[in-house]
Amino acid sequence: MGNDSGFYGPLEYSAWLPWAGLGVLVLVAAWLAYVLLSTRRRPDVFAVPPPAPPSDPSGLKRDYLRRIDGVAADAAAGRLSARAAHQELSLLIRSFVRDVTGINAPRMTLAELNEQNIPAAALAVSSFYPAEFSPEPRDTEPRSTESPATEPRDAAAMAAETAREVVRTWS
Repeated sequence: MGNDSGFYGPLEYSAWLPWAGLGVLVLVAAWLAYVLLSTRRRPDVFAVPPPAPPSDPSGLKRDYLRRIDGVAADAAAGRLSARAAHQELSLLIRSFVRDVTGINAPRMTLAELNEQNIPAAALAVSSFYPAEFSPEPRDTEPRSTESPATEPRDAAAMAAETAREVVRTWS
């Protein structure tokens, strides 16, 4: 009768169980490394540097003055609303700053424009803001019969003159 004490020796684990646990740990570590590395911001290796400012911006000034005149003409003819004309003029001023200085002004907020060393452009863009972002478009406001019917067009013409002045006086 051998050993009838009622005690049994410990059961042995299978040999593959520690290897399976190690494999799960490796998979979790690989997943964590993938998540961390794929969500990090990579440096733009292929980013194009901003264009160098032109040495003689007179041709660029002529081009932008012509484009501003086109927006003013479209607003005067009624093809552009006052709001759309102000938005176009703001974009033209911002694009001019980008082309002359290399500063990415079309993507900047007004606060960021004010932080740059371009006060004339920032002031012009800020003067366009009320017409660009007012709750009601300026050209749909009710007009009295005594006031001239060209008030929105006058606002667009004044904004175009402001834009021209920024381009003309740029040095």
